[in-house]
Amino acid sequence: MKRKSELLVLLGALVGGVVGYVLFFAFVRRGYYGLVLPGGALGLGAGFFRTRSKAVAIVCGLLALGLGLFTEWRFTWRATEAGLGYFLLHVHELPRMTLVMIGAGALIGFWVPFRRGQELEKG
Repeated sequence: MKRKSELLVLLGALVGGVVGYVLFFAFVRRGYYGLVLPGGALGLGAGFFRTRSKAVAIVCGLLALGLGLFTEWRFTWRATEAGLGYFLLHVHELPRMTLVMIGAGALIGFWVPFRRGQELEKG
């Protein structure tokens, strides 16, 4: 039963991540820049299901971080000849607010499933 709940959390994270990724580009077309959306939506999607596994929450946080970085690469760098590897080597050169939004998305991606697991332990 434990594996089923972990898989459901990861499935929810997958769906939430896809929704956040699509919403980010929909918002960009309207002039808004919300890079917190991909990682945050991943965490919210993962939060639909509960698991006691802290490892799943950590995986969700790392996936949210990766999705935020990938989204920023697709948004700004993909049109250039710089590949994803080059982008990752130069991620420290991104504007501070961009890094804050990616970090906030990763934090939400971790915190929501982690907190849902803590609710199970409290009863």
